[in-house]
Amino acid sequence: MSYLEYTVKTVPAGWRKMLFINWPLVVLLTALAGVGFLMLYSVAGGSMAPWAEPQLKRYALGLALMFVVAMVPIWFWRNMSVMAYLIALALLVAVEFFGTVGMGAQRWIDLGFMRLQPSELMKIAMVMMLAAYYDWLPMRKTSHPFWVILPVFIILLPTGLVLTQPDLGTAILLVAGGGLMMFLAGVHWAYFVTLIAGGVAGIYTVFLSRGTDWQLLKDYQFRRIDTFLDPSTDPLGAGYHITQAKIAMGSGGWTGRGFMQGTQSRLNFLPEKHTDFIFNTLAEEFGFIGGFSLLALYVLVLVFCITSALQNRDRYSALLILGIGATFFLFFAVNMSMVMGLAPVVGVPLPLVSYGGSAMLVLMIAFGLVQSAHIHRAR
Repeated sequence: MSYLEYTVKTVPAGWRKMLFINWPLVVLLTALAGVGFLMLYSVAGGSMAPWAEPQLKRYALGLALMFVVAMVPIWFWRNMSVMAYLIALALLVAVEFFGTVGMGAQRWIDLGFMRLQPSELMKIAMVMMLAAYYDWLPMRKTSHPFWVILPVFIILLPTGLVLTQPDLGTAILLVAGGGLMMFLAGVHWAYFVTLIAGGVAGIYTVFLSRGTDWQLLKDYQFRRIDTFLDPSTDPLGAGYHITQAKIAMGSGGWTGRGFMQGTQSRLNFLPEKHTDFIFNTLAEEFGFIGGFSLLALYVLVLVFCITSALQNRDRYSALLILGIGATFFLFFAVNMSMVMGLAPVVGVPLPLVSYGGSAMLVLMIAFGLVQSAHIHRAR
């Protein structure tokens, strides 16, 4: 009997599952959160208040939730997938009637002890729903037009509700995440070519609608697009955010100015320095090396997700892990792209690093699902 087999047999049954947790993934997530605590401490001028301390407490709660979710058999979460989607959908509808307004958008439900953003829940609930759908659907029917309609409806229904809030960034993530799930499930590539062509036509229609009675985007969203195309047109107005973000990132050089020495963030030139633009703060203080190191941590998380999915023989579990990994990738890819001027600013936080309650807790629950699929896979 090997030492591992002996250890497994001697550990009480209630704790035995802890041995099969993907601990390197836990370490990576904690390292990412640690970077967030460090940067929130820095942007507050060397103080745990008002951002680092609440974020630390949220991560501790999120870590506990991740372990709780991980201990529950994956078949239970498969059976709960439809319910999770319907609850998230109901909460999105509730936002329309009872939601609180912040920064010109109605996206949150005030629970008293925290503000819940249902669109964050939907990102994961939709992945669960699509994974359950394609686990139920025979492979030969995956690309049949009739069976493609339902997942498209599953994606577009919450996307429409999110757009009315308005939250263009989350809507883009929902569509992109849902599309990736369909691709991973084996839907024929011709559908995606058609979708891309439709997307190009849609973009043209959006620009065509500008200034008309049927304008499809808000004025501030069009200003974001203008700013993306040419930030210098309004450097003190709509272009201020991205201009200051580029200055902060460029001034960091290779090794950065040093911890808590970033002038753009310390002197409050950099907007939203604790949320959307926290990556620029890191790049200014730790330079290219710091930014690249953070990106490497994100890539390692993806590698662990892909490896776990490939080792899993259960179709639902594999699709769930890949879907959560794809959603995680979209989070940091979109955020880093927009703060570097490679994409329009759409208000997507940097996962586990940006300040925020709903996003962090939902993401930790999502990785709890990844751990559940990993723990309960056939060995």
